[in-house]
Amino acid sequence: MVNPGGLLAHQRRSLILEEVRERGGVRVNELTRTLNVSDMTIRRDLDLLAREGRLRKVHGGAVRGAQPSGHEPGFDAKSRWERAAKYAIARAAAPLVNPGSAIALCAGTTTHALASELTEVADLTVVTNSVRTAEVFEAARRRGSAVTVILTGGVRTPSDALVGPIADQAIRSLHLDLLFLGCHGLGAGTGLTTPNLAEAETNRAFLRAAHRTVLLADRTKWSSVGLTTFAALDEIDVLVTDSLPTDEATVATERVGEVLLAPLATEDRPR
Repeated sequence: MVNPGGLLAHQRRSLILEEVRERGGVRVNELTRTLNVSDMTIRRDLDLLAREGRLRKVHGGAVRGAQPSGHEPGFDAKSRWERAAKYAIARAAAPLVNPGSAIALCAGTTTHALASELTEVADLTVVTNSVRTAEVFEAARRRGSAVTVILTGGVRTPSDALVGPIADQAIRSLHLDLLFLGCHGLGAGTGLTTPNLAEAETNRAFLRAAHRTVLLADRTKWSSVGLTTFAALDEIDVLVTDSLPTDEATVATERVGEVLLAPLATEDRPR
C-alpha cells in the first residue's frame, strides 16, 4: 500500500539516506515537509535506519553513521539495504554469462540476487562460497534447473560467507571463465574493501582463479570503507552499478575496464 506521502516505505527511507549521504545530516521537520508525511513516520524511519547502522540519530534529526572499519553486518541486515538497486544490477549483469561457462559467485547480497537470474542458463557450472547462493540453485534444481553448483566449504562468517584455508585451497585449483563479486566498500584510494580478513583472502583466491572479473556494487559502497583491501580497481574488468554518486566515483572508474550502469526502473522495485 502506498503511504499518504505517495511513496512506499523503502523508497522514502532510500531518499532519507540519499539526503544524509549528500548533506551529511537531515532534520526531522525538513523531512516531514519534503516527503509530506508525519513527524512520527519520519522518526520511525530514522529509528529503523539507526538500528541497521545506516545513520546516527541526533537531537532533531540524523547524521551519517560511519561504522567501525571492522564491523561486519549480517546477511539478513544487508539484504534489506538498497534492494531495488541490487535487483537492477543483477539483471544488468546476467547477460554477461554465456551457456557452458564456469563462473564463480562470491558471497554477498548482490551476487545472491544475481543467482536468481542465472538458474536457467544452459550447461552452467557455478562455484560459490555462499551458503545462501547455493540454496538458490538447489531450489531451482528441484524445479528442473540443470545448473551444476560447487560449494567451497570453509568457516562461516556473520555474512554467511565460507572462508579460510579449506575454501582457499579448493578455489586455487580452479580455472574460472568469470567471477562476480561484491564488496563492503569501494574507493579510489582504498580499492575494494571488506571488514573480514579471512573473507579478503578468499576473495583474492577467487580473483587469481578467474579469467575475467565483474564487480557488482551499488552507489552506497562509495561511502564505506572496510578493514582491509582485497583488490585494486584496475583488477576489475567490468563494474556494474546503479549510479556514480560522487566525483571520486567518476574518477575511480577510469581505472576499471568497463562500467555498466543499471538505472532503477519500476519493475526493479520490490513489491
